[in-house]
Amino acid sequence: MLAGPPVGTGAALAWVAMTARAQRYNAVVTRREQVSAHLVRLTLSVPGLESTGILDEWVGLVVPGQFQVRYYTVRSLDGDDLVLDVVLHDVGLVTEWVSGDCVGDSPEVTAAQGSFSPPPGAAWLLLVGDLTAMPAMARICAASRLATRVWAEVPDDLTGYLPDGTDVTWLEPPAEGRSRLAEVVEGIEWPDGDGYFWMAGESAQMRAIRKHLMRERRLPNAAYDVMGYWRAVSARQPRVVDPGPIWRAGQAAGKSDEQIWAEYDEARGG
Repeated sequence: MLAGPPVGTGAALAWVAMTARAQRYNAVVTRREQVSAHLVRLTLSVPGLESTGILDEWVGLVVPGQFQVRYYTVRSLDGDDLVLDVVLHDVGLVTEWVSGDCVGDSPEVTAAQGSFSPPPGAAWLLLVGDLTAMPAMARICAASRLATRVWAEVPDDLTGYLPDGTDVTWLEPPAEGRSRLAEVVEGIEWPDGDGYFWMAGESAQMRAIRKHLMRERRLPNAAYDVMGYWRAVSARQPRVVDPGPIWRAGQAAGKSDEQIWAEYDEARGG
């Protein structure tokens, strides 16, 4: 997704960010680049935004005219210049926005957060992810000094996206908007000794993988980080509804955030 943080915790993060009024920064889109058929790179000028230094850090993005926060992994943050690689889905507020000419637009960006934390003494690193995980995996591979292997499930040719010399196995998704990474992880031949497993992708796949790591691999919590970044398309799509008018009307009526979210979900048929 989004190229971004966990759906499993992402909804909670979005809720906390909105209700707690997390610090936001004014941004301006200075460049838009089509990296591949499903990936758009945005460069934003965000004065005051600071990096956490954590390799899989993410920021919240609020599209102009909207109120919902969507989270995206930081591809790079150099001074005021923030680069985000945004995955294009079938539907979505950010997908619709970045699919057009968004240069010059002024979204808002929240403070960066991250979770990548190999335990002391880790001898190796395994990275597994789909297209939404690619920005984080690219940053990790460029910075990590551990022996690293990557499994990347992507629909596009991303030759050159990862650093030269990366030990990567490219996988093709089983279908548009689908993933089989849980099956892939179950077939991995694990290195000897202690290491760190990092993975991000479709939420249901991540849940299955967590169970595998806990029950079959019996890894301690500190040895892995598995995050759901998005949900697979269901057979029944909710209606596309602009949340902006619902938000503004709810605010004017003095309704709580929870009431506004409920009205939005009802409008979408959810």
